[in-house]
Amino acid sequence: MARGPESHDLMLLLGPVSYLDCLVFCMFLAPQLIWHVGFFETVWCVLQALPFFSVKLPVGLMRERYFLPPENQSLFVQKASSFEDFVIRCVRYAFEHVPAKIGRVFFSKEVALPFMQFRLLRHGYFRCPVPWREHREESFHGIWLIKNPEEKPDFVLFYAHGGGFSMGSSYFYLEFLLTWLSELEALGYSNPAIFALEYTLVPDAAFPTQLNEAVRGYEHVLKVVQDPSLVCVSGDSAGATLILSLLLHLGSQEANGIGYGRRLPVPALAVLISPWVTLVSTRHRNTVSDYLDVKQLHQYGMQFAGGKMPEKEPLVSPGCCKDMSLWKRSSPSKGIYITYGTEEVFASEIEDFIGTVQETVVVKSEAAVGGIHAWPVASLFLSSNVNERLGGLRTISKEIRQCIP
Repeated sequence: MARGPESHDLMLLLGPVSYLDCLVFCMFLAPQLIWHVGFFETVWCVLQALPFFSVKLPVGLMRERYFLPPENQSLFVQKASSFEDFVIRCVRYAFEHVPAKIGRVFFSKEVALPFMQFRLLRHGYFRCPVPWREHREESFHGIWLIKNPEEKPDFVLFYAHGGGFSMGSSYFYLEFLLTWLSELEALGYSNPAIFALEYTLVPDAAFPTQLNEAVRGYEHVLKVVQDPSLVCVSGDSAGATLILSLLLHLGSQEANGIGYGRRLPVPALAVLISPWVTLVSTRHRNTVSDYLDVKQLHQYGMQFAGGKMPEKEPLVSPGCCKDMSLWKRSSPSKGIYITYGTEEVFASEIEDFIGTVQETVVVKSEAAVGGIHAWPVASLFLSSNVNERLGGLRTISKEIRQCIP
């Protein structure tokens, strides 16, 4: 368990990730890979990646950035720095070629926490200036971030991380969430809080385990804040899928085979970052800019569904729900805010979802031209300019503040 100072004016914006950070991250990662995956499998994965990193990556990067005319470059490359382009190309290769059990270690607590501690020390912090702590119960667990833990929060963000249900952790997102908390306080909340759900990953469990945990975590948040009008539910990618499933459950008249006890009220607002609306869809399209791969995504989606047919299970794959009366009952009182990039794999599906539900539900959306998947999260680490790093996060935070004053 970790905890920062008891009370503080929140301020946390570390510098962008550098090549030094990448090197140190690999130093933390290597022993964990050997421990959790095995020495020979780790070495084999590295050997398989050598042709990409030694030839394909530098040649492709140089060719597209410096030899192609701007009109032949992807929209993302036209806007991205060399470092952003380099990292995204690496992530694209990893998403398509690296097994999920290896990717899972990348985002694990054992790697993410020491790496964040290194970044804090590199920027002059001996301990985290923003209070946070782990919270564990039998049916769920997560991380609380709150300005003053001794006082009741005046706003709570309930967050579910992305990662294709097969990887990712709240610990990997901790720096992003701590920065977001700082932004929320800057907008006028006196004691903002974030609860980040640490849900069970595939293949350890499949649906409905993650929805069970989301419902229990949301119920815990309501007990703490005691007012659903002060709660915003949010998530990126697969986490946004889980948030939509949670909303559909809250709007359902029956538990659909999942028992939870008493019915819970809907929150005030939902904020979705690049939501994976439908697990398997013909509208998903690979792009030259985005780092996601459709074939791999659909495999992750079917594993999460656990043998159920996604097309017939709206709680598993929310985009399959065409019942507008259910969406109306499920909608937060202030509606749904969606942000995504026009160059991402999910763009067409997200636009279709917005067009379908906005006749019944209050939906506001922001499409970043040339943007890729979950860029408000990634840009915080990769972009060098403060406005570029915080632009997406500040837009989202202002939307929250307008809806939950």
